Amino acid sequence: MIPAAFDYTAPSTVDEAVRALAEAGEDAKVLAGGQSLLPVLRMRLAAPTTIVDLGKIAELRGVREDGNALVIGSMTTHYDVQRDHLVAEHAALLARATDTVADPQVRHRGTFGGAIAHADPAGDLLAPALALDAEMVIAGPGGRRTVAAAEFFQDFFTTSLAPDEILVEVRVPKHTGWRAHYEKFNRVAQAWSMVAVAVTVRADGDTIAEASIALTNMSSVPVRASSVEQALVGQAATAEAIRSAAAHAAEGTNPTPDGNADVEYRQELARVLTGRAVSAAMSG
Repeated sequence: MIPAAFDYTAPSTVDEAVRALAEAGEDAKVLAGGQSLLPVLRMRLAAPTTIVDLGKIAELRGVREDGNALVIGSMTTHYDVQRDHLVAEHAALLARATDTVADPQVRHRGTFGGAIAHADPAGDLLAPALALDAEMVIAGPGGRRTVAAAEFFQDFFTTSLAPDEILVEVRVPKHTGWRAHYEKFNRVAQAWSMVAVAVTVRADGDTIAEASIALTNMSSVPVRASSVEQALVGQAATAEAIRSAAAHAAEGTNPTPDGNADVEYRQELARVLTGRAVSAAMSG
């Protein structure tokens, strides 16, 4: 199908982009990598009056260090995140999760910030951002503000971004030396996650000193598996201890049943995948 007619603008600075959104009103859409927006436009599931293309804003690309944090520009592609040496060293969980995003073509075009702002509960980068306690830097008419990942994701495809705001960058606290794994279950290769588990742990020998775990597609937003984290800390990473902790993975979750799986099946997947992910992280 052919998209409905819309106005198009491609600002070169963040301030210009914010002004363009404010002038266009609530029916405007932001174009990042376009891997989610363009199919929706073609099927006429959305008919924005204006498209604001962020592709020419150089400030929004790249990965850099800022003290104890990594700063990832919202227009940095999945491919660049996947291969960045700073991400590999200080936020290995992001590199592991990005490896599973769609296919190479999508990873070359899709953007880290675009996936975060799209807020698909089956998306593979939301749970890692939550597990790493990332913060979203948002620009709007009133200036810039920072929102923690736990507050940024609000519902299905819904974030704390206002219509006249854009996600500028994501700040990720360094998890240098932490082990990590992203365990994903889907029906076919390159498909969305039915359930996935993001795990990063700090080990002291064979003992788990700290653990941070978040679940993909187990609610309308990514959720922390707090009970599993608590059960793991201070434990030797034996198969029995990991299995016992993983049994708590579905606590507090509210997965949506669909044609792929009902609630009970997703919850069992969460328990099984959590055990696999923790074991893989500790052995990696």
